[in-house]
Amino acid sequence: MASTTTTTTTINGDDSIQDSSKTGNVYTMHSKDGHFHRQHSTFRSPITPSSVPDSPFPAAPDRYVLYVSMICPWAHRALILRRLKHLDSLIQVVVMDYELGPEGWFFSGRDGTAEKDPLYGYTKCKELYLHADPQYDARYTVPFLWDKANETIVNNESSEIVRMLETAFDEFLPESEREATKGEKGLYPEHLRSEIDQMNEWVYDKINNGVYKTGFAATQEAYEAHVVPLFDALDRVERHLQDPEHQPYLFGQHITEADVRLFTTLIRFDAAYFTLFKCNMYMIRDEGHYPRLHWWLRNLYWNHEEFRETTDFEQLKKGYATAIKGAIVPVGPVPHIMPLSGK
Repeated sequence: MASTTTTTTTINGDDSIQDSSKTGNVYTMHSKDGHFHRQHSTFRSPITPSSVPDSPFPAAPDRYVLYVSMICPWAHRALILRRLKHLDSLIQVVVMDYELGPEGWFFSGRDGTAEKDPLYGYTKCKELYLHADPQYDARYTVPFLWDKANETIVNNESSEIVRMLETAFDEFLPESEREATKGEKGLYPEHLRSEIDQMNEWVYDKINNGVYKTGFAATQEAYEAHVVPLFDALDRVERHLQDPEHQPYLFGQHITEADVRLFTTLIRFDAAYFTLFKCNMYMIRDEGHYPRLHWWLRNLYWNHEEFRETTDFEQLKKGYATAIKGAIVPVGPVPHIMPLSGK
């Protein structure tokens, strides 16, 4: 069995967060300072085009498996990219339960999720991580790409998985669907890369991760330190969309990876983060505050099945309710997303 290299990691350098080998619970959501710190990913290998010499992970049909949970916005990124790139027949998907157990994600068969791992019969995500690396002692996260040939995890960093799905399998697609052919219509076009990278950086820190830093804050100070920058960043996106060159998508007439990365957080905002994570200064559907952002979100959801059909509101609400140890799953909002009407 081949294995990628992993390292023992602390979470943003904060070793006050105890690891699962000591506590039995891999999801202590905050450190002693009351702040949420996200773990660094440890499997970081690339899948390369099959023409790359001596690559341990060459692109190939039906070799790789994408493991996800429908609650997870990071996994949702990869699900959308898989659909946008028409990789459904090339990359298998396995959906784990929407709830985090004491040892992380698991298989249950609830609500259409997998009853067990189809490759080895495992019942916990943990078992796959330890199959790949018996010394692994950090959190067992999704998404990750599994290589059936080498029996190991290739990569568990969502941003890198997104980039791999954008181009690594293009040789198996029709010429018209390859990124090199699409040019400025691509998901990460060369002329926009600097702007996309800059936006991804602050959207990740203040919005994608900002909802978690707000929702899992354990002190009032930590909560207020993150909730205000979160809404400042949403205001910034609203201003960004005022530019005619940033319509109907974040960078003009074509969907880019920036749209995907922002969508997976904002589609969860009104249904989960507003109530369960106390990100409650405004809802995205607040037309008085976010008219353009609300339109952008509804446009992606209602007009693009790749976004709509990979979103499961019931699973994500149940998952976030259990993540905060809540016994009640919110009924609303009603509807989960407003219809596409008006601008």
